Amino acid sequence: MDELTKLESGQSDDIVDNDEDIFDQTPLYEHFRFVADKNQSLIRIDKFLIDRLTGTSRNRIQQAAEAGCILANGQAVKSNYRIKPSDVVSIVMARPRLETEILPENIPLNITYEDDDLLVVNKPAGLVVHPGHGNYTGTLVNALAYHLKDNPDYDPADPRVGLVHRIDKDTSGLLVIAKKPDAKTNLGLQFFNKTTQRKYVTLVWGILKNDDGRIEGHIGRDPHDRLLMRVFPDGEQGKEAITHYHVLQRLGYVTLAECRLETGRTHQIRVHLKYLGHPVFNDARYGGDQILKGQTFSKYQQFVRNCFAVCPRQALHAKTLGFIHPTTGKELFFDSELPDDMQCLIGKWNHYVNNMEL
Repeated sequence: MDELTKLESGQSDDIVDNDEDIFDQTPLYEHFRFVADKNQSLIRIDKFLIDRLTGTSRNRIQQAAEAGCILANGQAVKSNYRIKPSDVVSIVMARPRLETEILPENIPLNITYEDDDLLVVNKPAGLVVHPGHGNYTGTLVNALAYHLKDNPDYDPADPRVGLVHRIDKDTSGLLVIAKKPDAKTNLGLQFFNKTTQRKYVTLVWGILKNDDGRIEGHIGRDPHDRLLMRVFPDGEQGKEAITHYHVLQRLGYVTLAECRLETGRTHQIRVHLKYLGHPVFNDARYGGDQILKGQTFSKYQQFVRNCFAVCPRQALHAKTLGFIHPTTGKELFFDSELPDDMQCLIGKWNHYVNNMEL
């Protein structure tokens, strides 16, 4: 019997960072992995896959092969490749067309870059990326449908175009959107193969002891609360997740840090930092909205509450994004300013450190 592992989709994140909103369970891609039996006969890889993927046409599999989205032992192969015993086969396919109508909505977009193939958007905190449970309108996808309404190549319900990755509703920062199927396939593979460059800036509770560090621990859904993700350090559940951090500034009872994702699991940065003992500041889902460090004096307590009011969401921003342009082959790199709420938050902690005894 062949071993089948259905990999985490999208993000990162997977292809998604990630960071995908836990209420949005519409992944951008389907990822599958098979290990051929030791007695496997030498058959074409498209025949091998069609026998194992329900609800998938042979044409769809062949299209994935032509796009370089079928790998045998880590190497891209065409649909006529002959499976050999113990081959490890993986395939990435875009999700089928959405049945729910995407309504164009005139929602302002902060566009960092745009050409005929793609655009890069700097998403504000509070904007849901993709329609999902309880958020069928007012999302980034609705805004994109309006912005690209006159583009005959762009259909917001077609999964072959649109978002390549996601970030949480209350995380701000850079996202890339593909206007054409070839662009999305190319960019999706870059995320899947972890060749993109993505860094986040965050303010966390406590003082990170080391200037640089690596957090490793499988991430999966908490069996006691389906709205939360958690780390399984022994790898008994969840999927491999690796986050690298670098301290930018120590500010008394909090630390400003830069995080780089090696993988892109749901809520990865937030979950890994909580696991390390340093929840993201004002992250309500993972306990960062409590006063976790500092003094018991009422003046300090009020100061922190004022900080929560200044930045009323998790202090996390997707600051940089780099990838290879799918058509020109040129390396593109984008850097965004921290949003006003995080700049004000950091300013308040700087002022506190410089004027108060800690």
